[in-house]
Amino acid sequence: MERIRACLLALTVVVVCGVAQVRSSASDHRYTAGDEVPLYANKVGPFHNPSETYRFFDFPFCSSAPVKEKKEALGEVLNGDRLVSAPYRLDFLGNKEAEVACKRKLTKEEVAKFRTAVSKDYYFQMYYDDLPIWGFLGKVDKEGKADPSEYKYYLFKHLIFEILYNKDRVIEITVRSDPNALVDLTQDEPVNVDFMYTVKWKETETPFEKRMDKYSESSSMPHHLEIHWFSIINSCVTVLLLTGFLATILMRVLKNDFVKYAHDEESADDQEETGWKYIHGDVFRYPKHKSLFSAALGSGTQLFTLTSFIFILALVGVFYPYNRGALFTALVVIYALTSGIAGYTAASFYCQLEGTNWVRNLLLTGSLFCGPLFVTFCFLNTVAIAYKATAALPFGTIVVIFLIWALVTSPLLILGGIAGKNTKAEFQAPCRTTKYPREIPPLPWYRQTLPQMAMAGFLPFSAIYIELYYIFSSVWGHRIYTIYSILFIVFIILLIVTAFVTVAMTYFQLAAEDHEWWWRYAVFSFLICIYKETVKHMHLQVLPLWWVYRVVHICLLFILLQCTIRHVRLHANLILLWLHGLHLLWLLPDAWGYRLPCISVLCSSHLPLYQM
Repeated sequence: MERIRACLLALTVVVVCGVAQVRSSASDHRYTAGDEVPLYANKVGPFHNPSETYRFFDFPFCSSAPVKEKKEALGEVLNGDRLVSAPYRLDFLGNKEAEVACKRKLTKEEVAKFRTAVSKDYYFQMYYDDLPIWGFLGKVDKEGKADPSEYKYYLFKHLIFEILYNKDRVIEITVRSDPNALVDLTQDEPVNVDFMYTVKWKETETPFEKRMDKYSESSSMPHHLEIHWFSIINSCVTVLLLTGFLATILMRVLKNDFVKYAHDEESADDQEETGWKYIHGDVFRYPKHKSLFSAALGSGTQLFTLTSFIFILALVGVFYPYNRGALFTALVVIYALTSGIAGYTAASFYCQLEGTNWVRNLLLTGSLFCGPLFVTFCFLNTVAIAYKATAALPFGTIVVIFLIWALVTSPLLILGGIAGKNTKAEFQAPCRTTKYPREIPPLPWYRQTLPQMAMAGFLPFSAIYIELYYIFSSVWGHRIYTIYSILFIVFIILLIVTAFVTVAMTYFQLAAEDHEWWWRYAVFSFLICIYKETVKHMHLQVLPLWWVYRVVHICLLFILLQCTIRHVRLHANLILLWLHGLHLLWLLPDAWGYRLPCISVLCSSHLPLYQM
């Protein structure tokens, strides 16, 4: 136990140290009057698609000094950050008024490129002393014009930086465009542009330790918190209902029968067997494709461990807003260091199932997750390179990731596999397995694998749906997610609901005399991922789906009740279901009202709100 604790402590220290390197600054964030404070231009992209970003100087901006690229950590590169020196110089406490940064004559092609960007609401992102700032490239004048061909396109050429400081530290920065300093881009004609900027410094009492708080306040507003707690309450009611199901099944049916078949097999043989009792000698027969099954179990255990460490780091405050690349760095480091867990779990379980080719099992374990991930990466990276997007990884970064996989992940996987093979225990089934498997009777359509997966995956998905909306809005939108404590609670509820549903559905399968439960048990919760991937592409259409999934939720609970009532009496659970329906009908109007501001599509005028 002491060795395990020491290993976990060492792993945590390594991850924290690796994440700490992501913070980039030219000093300790203390400056004197006249000192140069680092200002980096990061990327440019359409506001309505934050995943599509390009390098800042892929557009025809100018710079009075040679452009220098900032040395970035692994997580920053994976995050798509490409920081370069900005064309503006913002010295500490140095006020400037309409100073010209640089001049450039735009060609017809460059004017057309800027006009296309302005028409798609392109924004830019910069970092000043590790503080993010945003602004738009220009605007489209549509006032009084019905025909799109009559629209006027303008480029902002004058930026106004307003910076707050507390003694010798930068606390806050915002940027806005001068609405009177515009460059007409409507016609395909060469135009001269003088890029100007103004700098205004103001003193504030806000301490340096709280300068990042404003970026997380949006997710901590009262109406947002009420929605989060509503989701948790709804999930807890689901857990209570499922607990009632399992408690009734285990206490009234399974306990006595299990004891009877485990200790008094001779008297049990004289009685008529029905349902799961009829196949008790086939339940623990080894699954088909046991090498693949063991590899999936090992990879799942590693990913679960990875998720647990990520939650630990999030709860201790490592992933504060706009800590560039911290999450990606942690994912790469922790995944590499936990590969031994996958090898140990897969090899140990594979040997328990009397497998002989444990080397092939280890190779399958190592490629089960990394293989599809590599194929997907190759496709996406090729597309990103073709479009010259910042999501394309440089060759050097690819080499670094490959070396991590070859020198850290693979050796730990092999060592874990050897340890699992040498420490494996005998597979001890509580019931004797017959020599020949029984024939599975024909099953109705709703007891087939796909319908059972759909029913089993929907309840866990409904328990985390609201939280998924906020996560997707953060990953594929401009929202900031910082309530990791609530996310951790929802994650625990997800584990409980998934476990309960899996046990219940497995019992229904065995009651139908279908003893091939191993693989279906493993994939019951797999449909949650399919639900999440589907909703990922339509997470802005929340209100119609909200009502649909609630109706299906209640219908599914009735189906589960009907299946269970065939075997036991569940009067108490009927009452719980009725109370659950009243609870939903009472809370849905409030949820409807609270969701309205949350699902509105962000428009261009909302961008400054994220800087307030």
